[in-house]
Amino acid sequence: GVRDVMFLYEENRCSMTYMYEYPEYLKIKLPKKTARRYPAYELYLYGEGNYAEENKNLLLTGIPVLFLPGNAGSYKQVRSLGSIALRKAEDVDFKYHFNFFSVNFNEELVALYGGSLQRQTKFVHECIKVILKLYRDQEFAPSSVAIVGHSMGGLVARALLTLKNFKPELINLLITQATPHVAPVMPLDRYLTDFYTAVNNHWILKAQDLRNLTTLSVAGGFRDYQVRSGLAFLPRLSQHDSALSVVSSAVPRAWASTDHLSIVWCKELILATIRAFFDLIDENTRQITEDPKKRMSVLNHHFVRHPAKMFEENPEAFTDLTAAFMWITVKGSKWTYSVYNDSDGKYFAFPLASHRKSYSHVYCENSMLDTSSWIYGCMNTNSSMCLEAADLSWRAELLPTTKVVMLKLLDYPSLSHIVIQVPPAVGNKYTLGCEFFREDSRTVQLPVTHLFSFGLSSSKILLNSTGLFYNVQLQHFNQIYQAFKIYIDSHCQPLKERKPSVYRLHIPWSYEDSITVAKVPSLAEISAKLHIAQPHDDSSLPELNIYSSPDCQYEVILKTSLLQVLGQIVRFHAGAFPVYIVSNILLTYGGQLSTLRSTGQCPDFSLELVRTAKPYKVEPLISIVVFLQGFNWFREIWESLSLPEVDAAVLSSQDAWFPLVSLILFLFGTGIAYWSGVIFSTSLRIFSSLWLTLIRPTELQKDKLITPRRLCGMISLALVSWTTCGAFAVLIIYFQYLFKDSSYSKETSQNSSTHTVKDQSSVDSIPEVTESPSKSKTLAEAVNSLKMHITILNLFTWIVLLNLPSLIYWLKNLRYNVRLDPDPCRSTAIILTCILEILMNSSTSEVKSSKLLKIAAKVPLPLSVAMLAFGRMHLYRVPHFVTFSLLLHVLCCFV
Repeated sequence: GVRDVMFLYEENRCSMTYMYEYPEYLKIKLPKKTARRYPAYELYLYGEGNYAEENKNLLLTGIPVLFLPGNAGSYKQVRSLGSIALRKAEDVDFKYHFNFFSVNFNEELVALYGGSLQRQTKFVHECIKVILKLYRDQEFAPSSVAIVGHSMGGLVARALLTLKNFKPELINLLITQATPHVAPVMPLDRYLTDFYTAVNNHWILKAQDLRNLTTLSVAGGFRDYQVRSGLAFLPRLSQHDSALSVVSSAVPRAWASTDHLSIVWCKELILATIRAFFDLIDENTRQITEDPKKRMSVLNHHFVRHPAKMFEENPEAFTDLTAAFMWITVKGSKWTYSVYNDSDGKYFAFPLASHRKSYSHVYCENSMLDTSSWIYGCMNTNSSMCLEAADLSWRAELLPTTKVVMLKLLDYPSLSHIVIQVPPAVGNKYTLGCEFFREDSRTVQLPVTHLFSFGLSSSKILLNSTGLFYNVQLQHFNQIYQAFKIYIDSHCQPLKERKPSVYRLHIPWSYEDSITVAKVPSLAEISAKLHIAQPHDDSSLPELNIYSSPDCQYEVILKTSLLQVLGQIVRFHAGAFPVYIVSNILLTYGGQLSTLRSTGQCPDFSLELVRTAKPYKVEPLISIVVFLQGFNWFREIWESLSLPEVDAAVLSSQDAWFPLVSLILFLFGTGIAYWSGVIFSTSLRIFSSLWLTLIRPTELQKDKLITPRRLCGMISLALVSWTTCGAFAVLIIYFQYLFKDSSYSKETSQNSSTHTVKDQSSVDSIPEVTESPSKSKTLAEAVNSLKMHITILNLFTWIVLLNLPSLIYWLKNLRYNVRLDPDPCRSTAIILTCILEILMNSSTSEVKSSKLLKIAAKVPLPLSVAMLAFGRMHLYRVPHFVTFSLLLHVLCCFV
């Protein structure tokens, strides 16, 4: 599954954007108060060559656009947008142009640490005010700024509307690139999840305030394994229709999936964005139009359905067909025409009266990919020609190798003829085709194979007709965990040249289509999987549209792809892996305590993991709670207890959950926990051997758990947590524990070896001194203690990893502030440092006789259940459960 997500995606079909002049970034001077409050952040203006020189005095006359980089993103990523916008402005002689600004967020890891998101949002607000002041004395001064946000930058832009003193009219257009709008990819701290909750709740509850803001979210598709496309879809709001979410693979003239970084420089996508920007300009104000309907029309034109024509806000309904072309009447139901060096223009007229009774649709295609009109409809005329006609080219749709139009005859009762215009073509070669058909004759239904067929069975269908278009409806394909391979085998009659076939997987409930172009005859392979599950109120079926070559036969074969099913599980639930791994380790830890209590011996981690970590111990209870939450009475009791919602119930409401996924994730967690335990133990032995070569080993000794020196160590680490960064203190105590265990491991192995040698020598000779039984007992206690320490250290390793992002953020910003504020793990770190300072010096002999051991051994099981119930979408809760379990262990050393 990991391999499918990370490596088995489509090839990169994006072209690189290039700068034709050296890019320059002019730093904008900010007010002293703003610069003092946000010392790590900066604002830049992008420029190239002469344009950059002209802008050094900041007498700007263009349209302001602000670029916000994302997680660890650079302000220099604006150069692709800025450079192509500059080239486009040169094409129109600078009648209109855009000024691209970019914010430097110091490449902060805001996707993993949410403490700075609010600060970034407030800084962007200050930047918008500074930008608008630069235009204050201009003739066409803007009153708003357009924003392009990559990754988390898009979320920061949306968060502007949550600020108390922010005026919504300061933004009129927001375009986000690969932004996780729905939820964080890795919810590692509560500041991140609280920020998401505040932003999404505001956009739902204050939808009326957003009616003048047009928002476009572009997702990267399956190549983007960092942010899955389902997270990039904006919340659906019934109050307004000014938000649009698309996947890059469905964007006309791009048709390419992008990874998380290439989405900012993918030439095809950047061109679509810049074309949209220029079409959004109001000629009167020379700024982006204030009309929300026009803004949505432009975005739909460039990002949803492109008719292969230049955008027009109000295209003329009728066109005069006055060219001196020859009129030819076509009476057949199917027609193809090839044009090559044709010096005479022609009109081909298709009378509809004779076809309305026999056929329901007409389909036409044209391989000339220019932007001129080419298909018209004549109104009620008895003649074979007409002088005025409705331009039907706006009903067309652009595909990679052709433009097509599909008309339902019942929708056009007033039309008497369809007219195809073929202009003179000198040096050009292209083909046209039209056919009339009944919808049911070209629509076939193909049931998808069951999830558990594992690719051993298949669904097949043979398309014997020689038509130009087929529609294969995929039945029962509506869940995110379904994944299929579709093979399309084309067989054609021999011809020298054939146009390639176009296969489109169309998902009707979201803009996530994917298009494949294949030569014929050939065997084409298409991956079919979903970014978003089918909504409950939607009954439409996914479709495989086949834009075929004439005189070809197609066989469609569909099989379940187990590899891609596992890939979907990884794609949607990889963020929950740490929870399942720690849950397995915690169950093993509880099993070791239980065995220690009953037998006095601590078993090996790997053996106890196999014995104790069973999914039936945790999963049934969670499933029962999720089921009961469907009843109002249980939900009321649950809420009265102030318990958080079970994460599985939230995922189920988002259609991202099914019963077996938790079992698969648990087993995956068991495997990772097992091998991590093996690797950890082996690494500890190797490290201890290297470490102890430099340090002379000492005899095993037993000290007091709390000494003045250790007490000073606890206070020191608590002060480090409070004054600097909690994760830093956790890392210090982790390495201290690691070195302690390394020393303990070496001492134990050396004493064990010595004991073994003595036992062997006693067989050959009579010992002068009888070996003390207490020494053997001490050695056994040492081995038991070491096994327990290894498990605790394994648990602690995952706590360190989950807190690592805030440590990296703190180190990166150390020159600006010594204290991390806010710190998501400060309080937890203070408690953990005290606990581990005691535990690293403890032994199993102190625990075995404890009155609390029975409780301490039983608590890890309910904690594991609670961890899986409330930690899947809130990873920052995991250390709390582990800390509580370790706290009981510490108490066992004293009570």
